[in-house]
Amino acid sequence: MTVTAKKDGTKLTIAAEGKLGTTSAPELEKALKENISGVTELVFDFGKLEYMASAGLRVLLSAGKVMKKQGSMKIINVMKPVMDVFTFTGMADVFDIEMA
Repeated sequence: MTVTAKKDGTKLTIAAEGKLGTTSAPELEKALKENISGVTELVFDFGKLEYMASAGLRVLLSAGKVMKKQGSMKIINVMKPVMDVFTFTGMADVFDIEMA
């Protein structure tokens, strides 16, 4: 999996490409922790994310808790296989998600 973080003022966009599973979730978590300070708008761009496991959901839930105090969080460009994970786990109602 490839993770890129782009900070623009108080907006942070984190893009994930490939498969987000147990072995790659720490990479996403690291990018988040290194850049989250002072962020009021967090955007996850999952336009190139093919798969997500529960480890990825854990990172997103953690980010959501932080952003409830700091500002807003959105997940954009979600493809159907990843959206299915959000739907089946009930997380589609928890996060602000935009499908691709």
